[in-house]
Amino acid sequence: MTHVTKHQLLAQGIELLLRCGYNDLGISALLEATNTPKGSFYHHFRSKQDYALQVIDLYMQDVHAGLEECLGESTRPPLERIRDFFEASEEKYRTQGYMGCLLGGLGQELSGINEAFRHKVEECLEQIAGRLAVCLDEAKQSGDLPKDANPRKLAELLVNCWEGAALRTRLRRDPRPLREMLDFYFLAAAGSHA
Repeated sequence: MTHVTKHQLLAQGIELLLRCGYNDLGISALLEATNTPKGSFYHHFRSKQDYALQVIDLYMQDVHAGLEECLGESTRPPLERIRDFFEASEEKYRTQGYMGCLLGGLGQELSGINEAFRHKVEECLEQIAGRLAVCLDEAKQSGDLPKDANPRKLAELLVNCWEGAALRTRLRRDPRPLREMLDFYFLAAAGSHA
């Protein structure tokens, strides 16, 4: 029973952190949403910060599962697999009301004032870029990218562009910035010299 309660708290945290942000996340609202006694929260988490950092870990489990599902499908061309991952992410954003990426939201809110969050979010974005770079290297080896393309730089650029487009999508509650960014990126990457 204890594990279920912790998981419920963490899962609810993704939604609440997307909607409210860290500073406006009230522990009492979280406890009410999950019908959890206050003591149970502090049994599982040392502090609100500890809780939010563990929410990021849960969020990243889902991100890594999505990366594995899309990028691991080796019978398909690498660039298609990467695009599939981002289109699946856009679909998830749609179901959440276009609230965007949890990493981007928390990074924007907290990176200037909280080193733990700055490091955590940057580490997560680096992990995503690393996974994408492997697939982009496959695209380079197969001739889908120019021979002088730098897969790591292209992966970091893709993550950076995606996070910016996710913010614009959140502001507009409209998926067009994400879709337009993907169209532009994949067209440009094919002729890239990054």
